[in-house]
Amino acid sequence: MLNDEAVARCLERHWGLGGARFARLDGGMGSRTWAVDHGDRRWVLKAVVADLGDQFASGLAVAQLVERAGIPAGVPEPGVDGDLTVAADGCRLGLLAWVPGAPLTGEDDRQRALIGTTLGRVHRALRGQSGQSGQSGQSGQSGQSGQSGQLVPGMVRFGWVKPAADHLSLRPWLRPAVAAAVDALEGLGPRTLTQGPLHADPAPEAFLLDRATGRCGVIDWGSAVYGPLLYDLASAVMYLGGPARATAMTSAYLAAGALLPAEAERGLAVMLRFRWAVQADYFAWRISVNDLTGISGPEENEKGLEDARRFLIG
Repeated sequence: MLNDEAVARCLERHWGLGGARFARLDGGMGSRTWAVDHGDRRWVLKAVVADLGDQFASGLAVAQLVERAGIPAGVPEPGVDGDLTVAADGCRLGLLAWVPGAPLTGEDDRQRALIGTTLGRVHRALRGQSGQSGQSGQSGQSGQSGQSGQLVPGMVRFGWVKPAADHLSLRPWLRPAVAAAVDALEGLGPRTLTQGPLHADPAPEAFLLDRATGRCGVIDWGSAVYGPLLYDLASAVMYLGGPARATAMTSAYLAAGALLPAEAERGLAVMLRFRWAVQADYFAWRISVNDLTGISGPEENEKGLEDARRFLIG
């Protein structure tokens, strides 16, 4: 990833921010970030590995749609060439608007309800948007109407977990558990569910509450994919510790009107199982390639895999 000299060079060359001040922030598992100040403005510079560059760019396009709906989302600052992202030193970079506020923790029902309400607002803004050229957002059996929406080019499509992947041989339980979750999802019929661009990783810390204004923003759009909105809801349930702890969040989400309760009742348990299979697949891959990005040591990858195992097979 980039050193300080490379960061300064990129800011000046690609965004015309010579002399900008910057400081390293905590990075995620697939990225590194810096707070950038220039004059009276502030941004976040985010760098992802080059292989994730196209997905990162499509996620920033989704962030623009969310921002237009009145929800702060960390929209990208176009570079001097007009591009949302730039390539440098084996990375893809984006300069994102600073979203004020403190990250939520989901520690009480008030915060959980705010997460649900905000995610519901996001989905109401996104469910009619297209994830593929010439295709409007699909509607499923939930009764939601798919509207012809704005194209979001290059989005990863839902269904990336492959039970035949080599890294699922890492533990004896892995491949059978992941395959069973994928089969259960196929039995549910993902294409019958309400579709749209997804955040794909709505952990509580992605929701920032600005107490001065009462506005809640949603950041970290670099993993955005196109698929069933129910996947985001299941992800939020997983991060909050399961359905019993997520009741306030789920109720607030459904009250926002992005999905009808019947769709959540039909599919949430199956999608939650699949979401844990995604976790198992992800951490098995990280262990297999010794990817330690964003963590202090290999034990954190092992913990992520063990958490998934406990849910999937007990």
